[in-house]
Amino acid sequence: MKILVTGGAGFIGSSVVRMAMEQGHEIVNLDKMTYAANLENVAMVADKPGYAFEKVDICDAEAVDAVIQKHKPEGIMHLAAESHVDRSIDGPAAFIETNVMGTFNLLQSARKHWDSLSGAAKDNFRFHHVSTDEVYGDLHVGDPAFEETTPYDPSSPYSASKAASDHLVRAWARTYGLPTVLTNCSNNYGPYQFPEKLIPVVILKALHKQDIPVYGTGENIRDWLYVDDHADALLTVLTKGKLGETYNIGGNNERTNLELVKTICNLIDDRKLHNTPCESLITYVTDRPGHDYRYAINATKIESELGWTPSVSWNEGFEKTIDWYLNNEAWWKPLMKKKIFGERLGTKA
Repeated sequence: MKILVTGGAGFIGSSVVRMAMEQGHEIVNLDKMTYAANLENVAMVADKPGYAFEKVDICDAEAVDAVIQKHKPEGIMHLAAESHVDRSIDGPAAFIETNVMGTFNLLQSARKHWDSLSGAAKDNFRFHHVSTDEVYGDLHVGDPAFEETTPYDPSSPYSASKAASDHLVRAWARTYGLPTVLTNCSNNYGPYQFPEKLIPVVILKALHKQDIPVYGTGENIRDWLYVDDHADALLTVLTKGKLGETYNIGGNNERTNLELVKTICNLIDDRKLHNTPCESLITYVTDRPGHDYRYAINATKIESELGWTPSVSWNEGFEKTIDWYLNNEAWWKPLMKKKIFGERLGTKA
């Protein structure tokens, strides 16, 4: 397929782009290139036939429309989003603009494009909206995991904006007939993740022998999904998913934040990079406002209907992730000079 991927220079989007190119798809990578985007993430495919890059903000309706009319994709995978909960608490406006209005613009252009198609091209076109499990709210220990039919109950400005975008996609499918599929995933980790998120922060703090911040008591629970497993699931849903359906994607790896941090600490200690036990660096900090307690994904639908299951185990995924950061200092070290990252690592901006 010729696939338009929005946010294809970001963490998850670049994994999708790399994997899709390996599978023989053509890719149009549309990205605004915000602070969290990096074209180095897709440098290994950028010169290959069938790849195109368009620097476009999805909030620019005319530019989005022009790209779709120019490339005439056979499918659209919409991953572009503001996604950091802490940032959404401090500045929610950008999340409403990008995640809600940007999705609206994309839906309008996709609908215009789809309406212009005929025959097999019209029948085969699909719009895949990529969302998060955070739209479901949170759970207590012992509660059943999120299912595709779990009522929405978002807690943060980020999750509320993603919930709104999910509703828009379903409305465009029902009202206008736009052929859509929708996925909600658990927390991702792996190579190329921008160092404001928990796992790269922990890895790089540990490497620098700096305090490792843990919210509250560290008892909040998440289900962790290796990013390449997620990309594989997304491409499976795009090509095989039933139109109009939603699929939850999880890693079957529920852990408390403290268990996660200790796992990383132990794996770094095993590498004997310095004499300071990493666990001694753990520091508890004031909890995030409205911090969801537990997320858990029931992914039986995608397994039973599409035959997909995660392939990367807990320890394997973190071994690979830590080794990637150790071997790719040239990727993350320049980010330390940026104010957002410098403050987190305790270095001068």
